[in-house]
Amino acid sequence: MGQPAVFVRLAGCVPPFCAWCDTPQALHAGGEAKAMSPQVVLEAVQEYVATLAATLADTLADTLVVVTGGEPFRQWPTGLEVLAEILADAGLSIQYETSGKAGIPAGCRGVVVCSPKPADAPYGGCSGAYDLAPESVARADAFKFVVDCGGNGVLADSCDMALAPVLDFIRTHAISPRKVWLMPRGARKDEQLARMQAVWESCVRHGFNFAPRLHILTFDDRKGI
Repeated sequence: MGQPAVFVRLAGCVPPFCAWCDTPQALHAGGEAKAMSPQVVLEAVQEYVATLAATLADTLADTLVVVTGGEPFRQWPTGLEVLAEILADAGLSIQYETSGKAGIPAGCRGVVVCSPKPADAPYGGCSGAYDLAPESVARADAFKFVVDCGGNGVLADSCDMALAPVLDFIRTHAISPRKVWLMPRGARKDEQLARMQAVWESCVRHGFNFAPRLHILTFDDRKGI
């Protein structure tokens, strides 16, 4: 968290879409999205890495590249697998951010952060049941859950109702609490601040990690950060 990184955002997601998605421009191919070959993406990443290295007076040979979306693994067979190989071969570290809705491929090089989406997300909810294929659960290195509780002075005790589907998912799949991060829902600074304390206290109660949205807390809803 807070580590310098180059983001590669792939367009296109798996419906039904989350009503509270904060990057709707990435839900569909086209629009702001631009078709790029894996080699062209690598060259763009290396250009950013060179700029960052010059700023920090460091080689940054193992710079982190975060591959996100949309749902990035939708494109695994059509270019992402190749991109992952050439990024790794170039000495770059890779982290994937996925919902798991397109599956998680076996043997992908890098760290897989899976953020499962609740069943009621298409209707604006954030407390429905989670459904993820067992093989995808086994291939994820960490799990991030967006939690909608704590606003309007609600205490952590009341968050347990919102957390019930998360706790059920973790128990069902025997996931270690150390692999679980809770993130307050909110695409604006005021929304994050309203929920942070209760979510933090819930993390302490259950032994989870806390994941604030640092760019929102710093820049609010400004785009392009």
